[in-house]
Amino acid sequence: MPGTNLTRAEAAQRAQLVSTKTYRIYLDLSGDSPETFKAVTEIDFDATPGAATFLDLIAASVEKATLNGVDLDPALYQDSRFPLENLAEHNTVRIESTQLYSRTGEGLHRYVDPADGEVYLYSQFEVADARRVYANFEQPDLKARFEFTVDAPAAWRVLSNAKTPVAQPRADRPGIARWEFPATDPISTYLTALVAGPYEGVEGKPYVSSDGREIPMGVYARKSLAPYLDAEEIFTITKQGFEYFESNYGHPYPFTKYDQVFAPEYNAGAMENAGLVTIVETYVWRTKPTAAIVDRRAITILHELAHMWFGDLVTMKWWDDLWLNESFAEFMSHLAAAENTRWKDAWTTFLASEKTWAIQQDQLPSTHPIAANIRDIEDVLVNFDGITYGKGASVLKQLVNYVGLEEFLAGVRAYIAKHKWGNATLQDLLSELEVASGRDLSEWTKLWLQEAGVNTLTADVTYEDSEVSSFAIVQSNDENSSLRPHRLTVTGYQLDDSTFKPIVSAEVDVEGERTEVPEFVGTDPDFILLNDGDWTYAKLRFDERSFRMATENLDAFSTGLERALFVFSAWDMVRDGELDVHTYSAIALQTLADESNGTVLRYVISTLATAVNLYSDPATRTELRTEVAQGLLEAGLAVAAGSDEQKQILDSFIPLAQSAPQLDALEAWLGGTQVPAGYDVDQAVRWQILAALAAVGRATRADLEAEFAGDQSSYGQIGLARAEGALADAAETARVWDEILHPTSNTRQRNLALGFSSTKPELLVPYVEKYFAEAARMWEANSVEIASNMLEYAYPLSLSGRTDLGVDLLAAGEEWLANTTAAPAAKRLVSEVVSQTQRAVRNQQIDAARHQG
Repeated sequence: MPGTNLTRAEAAQRAQLVSTKTYRIYLDLSGDSPETFKAVTEIDFDATPGAATFLDLIAASVEKATLNGVDLDPALYQDSRFPLENLAEHNTVRIESTQLYSRTGEGLHRYVDPADGEVYLYSQFEVADARRVYANFEQPDLKARFEFTVDAPAAWRVLSNAKTPVAQPRADRPGIARWEFPATDPISTYLTALVAGPYEGVEGKPYVSSDGREIPMGVYARKSLAPYLDAEEIFTITKQGFEYFESNYGHPYPFTKYDQVFAPEYNAGAMENAGLVTIVETYVWRTKPTAAIVDRRAITILHELAHMWFGDLVTMKWWDDLWLNESFAEFMSHLAAAENTRWKDAWTTFLASEKTWAIQQDQLPSTHPIAANIRDIEDVLVNFDGITYGKGASVLKQLVNYVGLEEFLAGVRAYIAKHKWGNATLQDLLSELEVASGRDLSEWTKLWLQEAGVNTLTADVTYEDSEVSSFAIVQSNDENSSLRPHRLTVTGYQLDDSTFKPIVSAEVDVEGERTEVPEFVGTDPDFILLNDGDWTYAKLRFDERSFRMATENLDAFSTGLERALFVFSAWDMVRDGELDVHTYSAIALQTLADESNGTVLRYVISTLATAVNLYSDPATRTELRTEVAQGLLEAGLAVAAGSDEQKQILDSFIPLAQSAPQLDALEAWLGGTQVPAGYDVDQAVRWQILAALAAVGRATRADLEAEFAGDQSSYGQIGLARAEGALADAAETARVWDEILHPTSNTRQRNLALGFSSTKPELLVPYVEKYFAEAARMWEANSVEIASNMLEYAYPLSLSGRTDLGVDLLAAGEEWLANTTAAPAAKRLVSEVVSQTQRAVRNQQIDAARHQG
């Protein structure tokens, strides 16, 4: 039985038989039930006469079904499908069903605001969850026009893909109104959307598109969050994106309006529903945000807007090209930010977020080619990863450097013009790029898109009397990849008046194992930067002289991108066991003193925490953690009071605090004393402190409940769950584990699991066996989001290498992987976390040997 899965072969066969025209969908959201709602779906479609196919539907029940006016037995609905037989050339099918509201962020999610008891609904349909709301042909290449009609409380705001109609009161149902939305242009089912509830917000000045249409724009959030909406900033970014994309895509904005809704308990960052983007509401800030999250929100807004053309107007034929959809939006969002907004250092942000994520993902056992083989829906559900987003975008950046930006955009414009309102494939895009650039991209495609893995580029430099006598770039490959062509820039810098200043630069086409760089011979650089400008996708290794000079002069870099390339290479060396955690800790702490890019700061801080908590020898970890935490505290006191740098650094001190004086300081901050000048212990920071204290036994459930009594908001719920999960008490840990397995909502489960994995390692020992005993069942019995939360976040990673506690996490993981019959997607997720343990154990052994030596 297929269950909720759908294979590529089934979709291809159905697409040969069926051509969809129009959906008419009625949803009754006015009922009192917190569990269910009514749906009526009519679909007009053409088909091969006499053929048979099926509808996709995940429903509580089907009450009535007709095909071309003939009643069908509702009992035909089985296993998430409704069969349709003996089709005519022109068909209309009608399904009346009872649907389930979601508490997992999949389908039509229902949320009750703890602040005021108001109910909020929003949809999330990618990959294949529109069928949780209405019957359909759930595949991207069966596009159609959609007409939504919704009954809901008259006081609500109801939004969909088309322009919002005036609500008409139902004379027969007091307090209920009807919204009849006009038909959309042809879009895929996963891009349809619905938002309903007492959302409040701002309607901005319409954007005038390049073809002269007025595009209404709105920004909305829950009523209790609406006062914190900085709508003007959001509108500014959006309009800058409109201008950039219309100009460079050569096509006006394709839809009739553009709404952005910040949604509660949202699983992803955002979703590019046509004309109605939904965004995680953590991008609405009650307290002062870090620069990193401000950067991320701007990129997210531009990313979703970029999809309106590339993804919505032109849509992938099947999920094999999910990577192209997401990578393209990721690349274009950073390009637009750098060229048409105030985020001029967007490519530094990209390096510190997407690209570093990609390189780490590419070294996991689950790595895959960018152009992945997506056999079915389950394959794609676990492919929203660093390869699909970060590596794909990095490789597109290399492609642009290879063919030229203008040629690249010319190819994109031709692609959009040819395939608008339809579906296309990677080959369709490559064909247009080849025409525009005059290059044959077949070999490039094979090496970059059809092979997994990451290359390493090493500077092989010989010096004589401080001058370069020979210089070559040596390329090596891992077990998944071939040697690839890299077009990049290499720059030599000389230390002059405490600043690295360029003295020589060369554009280099790296081919094969060794590429000579004769332009550097006879020069005397102090530091040679491979991949200046970060144009290619590779791991970097610097020559000994350059590494030493950079380490000793981190404040001498004139741009954040130059310093980031070096620091991220140093971190990669730690991960690969080539650099010890103590040396890296010193590099990271010094970087924090000099860095101003918020996303770089966040990344360096996260790597520092990993180095200390995971890669250091457990026997000496307490000493190192205390030392690093003290370094963070001192760094936070040294930077400008009230600055973003101070906030990020002191925020990072909180979970690393180890010694009694450090923990005493946290308690003092919580009590409002000894707070560093300029640092705001706001409500978000209070919850961070309580979670840290809970993890070491200095905060109890009573303390957490007392705090929640004063912050009964959605943010308070998240803070409470994270701190509850961390409570250093065996009975509490057992209770939390049970709730992770039987969750009440996606967000609470995720935060409980994050807290659970951060509590005292000794409390987690019994859960190694329990984790592996439950892993396969969790995947089979739950939605993807719920199962993934457990498999990824409740894994007891802190027990890596802790055989001193009587448990061998690595052996348990390897045994499970060798013998499990779990679904491939579940096995993939477990293999990724076990891989983290493998790397941790190796690096702990290296660190221990350093101490013994």
